[in-house]
Amino acid sequence: MASETSSPALQKSGLRSGRRSVASFGELPPKRDTILGQEVFHTMLTFERRRAERSRKPFVLMLIDSQAVHLNGNARSFRDRFTSIVTHATRETDIVGWHKEGAVLAVIFTETNHGEGSPITEVLYAKVVTALRENLDQSMASRLVITCHVFPETWDTENPDRTTNLNLYPDLDKKTAKRQFPKALKRAMDVAGSGLLLLLLSPILAAIAFLIKVTSKGPVVFRQGRIGQFGKPFECLKFRTMYADNDPKIHREYVQKFIAGKARKHLSEGTETAVFKITNDPRVTPIGKFLRKTSLDELPQFWNVLRGEMSLVGPRPPLAYEFEVYDFWHRRRVLEVRPGVTGLWQVAGRSRTCFDDMVRLDLRYSQHWSIWLDLRILLATPRAVFMGDGAY
Repeated sequence: MASETSSPALQKSGLRSGRRSVASFGELPPKRDTILGQEVFHTMLTFERRRAERSRKPFVLMLIDSQAVHLNGNARSFRDRFTSIVTHATRETDIVGWHKEGAVLAVIFTETNHGEGSPITEVLYAKVVTALRENLDQSMASRLVITCHVFPETWDTENPDRTTNLNLYPDLDKKTAKRQFPKALKRAMDVAGSGLLLLLLSPILAAIAFLIKVTSKGPVVFRQGRIGQFGKPFECLKFRTMYADNDPKIHREYVQKFIAGKARKHLSEGTETAVFKITNDPRVTPIGKFLRKTSLDELPQFWNVLRGEMSLVGPRPPLAYEFEVYDFWHRRRVLEVRPGVTGLWQVAGRSRTCFDDMVRLDLRYSQHWSIWLDLRILLATPRAVFMGDGAY
């Protein structure tokens, strides 16, 4: 879900000019005792993200890539000079360290204020560029590439194809590296399970398709844009349960109110509960009500699983207009794992839980994920489907 914020100059080039040579300057006095190593810096970046999610105060991550600089055997000297210049161009409260050890230096500018005038990224960029131009040889300075990334990221509704800026989430790479074999096993389970289920359920799929076709006009399969892992969009497949050419405005307004905690209550067994789906939706066909109650409308999603867009188990994939109104901490539910046909929310809470609790269940799943947890959820899914509690 999320965008990289930077000016065109940040994205396309390094520093194009330098006024003085490094040889014409004495050593800059040290401003900090040490530059944080890659692992420690990644930890600090994770902590800063969590802080920004709670405080809603943004920070800027600046990356200075020196990999294209030709050092001719002076790597240590250049690195010391380079890091000293950058630390002198930043505040004491900013965090300086290696995003990629010895190659990509990073600065976290904490609690930045956007204010009026030039965007904060341009102000910070100009300050660091000026310092590097004045204190480095031109041939070296011209090869440095600087990019700026703002967190929390903004969801660009005009560009739905954009994905999450992974420079802000280096901790995800570490988790992926530790889980390579379990992830490969999970994918093998997805392919084998979805393929087998599509084959075994083919008579039921054909019967459902026939009933939909003869009871209402429109396509049998409904294709809906959803947000996948890292904010990547994909077409989620479902059996059509609504009349054709219905107005999605009803659902969009309801879901956005539900996420904000303002959805109307549904009276059930003497208690009032806000549900994620609209009850007694007039847009739903008679056969569609049955398909939704039994979750049979979601069977075509096994094809999404085969294509690698979804998993058998994972968080529910959100709609774009849901993602637009997510709080910053809500967005983490689409980062670490692929969305799933079923999940911890579906078997533990389903539509009875409030949205924040639904997100907490998804985050708990991603944090404690294992093959055994997937198997437990898969075994619990048939009971949740047959009970139909919380399904509308």
